[in-house]
Amino acid sequence: MSVNNFTPQLWSARILRALYKSLVYAQPGIVNRDYEGEIQEAGDTVKINSIGDPTITDYVKNTDLAEAETLSDNQRSLTITQGKAFNFQVDDVDKAQNKPQVMDEAMTRAGYRLRDQMDGFLASKMAAGATFTIGSSGSPVTIDNATNYAYNQLIKAKVVLDENNVPTEGRFVIVPSWFEAALALDARFVGTRGYDNNTVLLNGSAGTAAGFNVLVSNNVPNTSNAKYKVVAGVAGATTLAEQINKVEAYRPPLRFADAVKGLHLYGAEVIRGYELVCMTVNDGLELSGAGPQDPAA
Repeated sequence: MSVNNFTPQLWSARILRALYKSLVYAQPGIVNRDYEGEIQEAGDTVKINSIGDPTITDYVKNTDLAEAETLSDNQRSLTITQGKAFNFQVDDVDKAQNKPQVMDEAMTRAGYRLRDQMDGFLASKMAAGATFTIGSSGSPVTIDNATNYAYNQLIKAKVVLDENNVPTEGRFVIVPSWFEAALALDARFVGTRGYDNNTVLLNGSAGTAAGFNVLVSNNVPNTSNAKYKVVAGVAGATTLAEQINKVEAYRPPLRFADAVKGLHLYGAEVIRGYELVCMTVNDGLELSGAGPQDPAA
């Protein structure tokens, strides 16, 4: 890369593409970006307006309706609280000795690291913002596929969402790998092989269960004693706003090198917590952390 040929908009787009390819929590279908707007710097605020429900009354023919009511309104804020930056260089000697794509690869890696930071932030935000819970940090549900089946916990989450009139279309659940493995041991689980060729798979898709698109992520929040916060719901519950605010190339004055620095700004808010369920679970099958096993052992 030459600084003279550097186009900030192009490189910003490359980073965003790297983000979108690997996002699980922050991808379309899991969160919405309805209020993104313009983000200039950390601390900027996006206003979210909502309106109350009209009152529904019985209609009696030949009778006047009640006077038109004034609907209540509400405004809340989505604050851009997160600002993450990168700043790296590629020495001219290294650039000459390696493939020309060395800077492209470095930018891709920067995009991946930014993605991982934002996905983890959003995972914690959604878990904390869920109105409904199954299990708790003090009393997690131990998944053993005997007393407590992984699939049955999803059935419980489904019932909670059903009873609160949450849309059935587009429901998701994001699980750690061991939870997906526990589902795979259950004949009721339909893995990705069950999708037809016209289905657009979300990042991390593993299949469907109990009406949920099952997604696998290593960013599922967990504590040191392995209590995982598994979130299920719909995209309307959480809104995200982000922007690659600045990407600048420069020549460090005391180095023979090309350098790039960038700034990624974002914030998120759970605006309909009643459309999310957070299940606190741990691995009673001991499927996590075992490593490769020798079948002959």
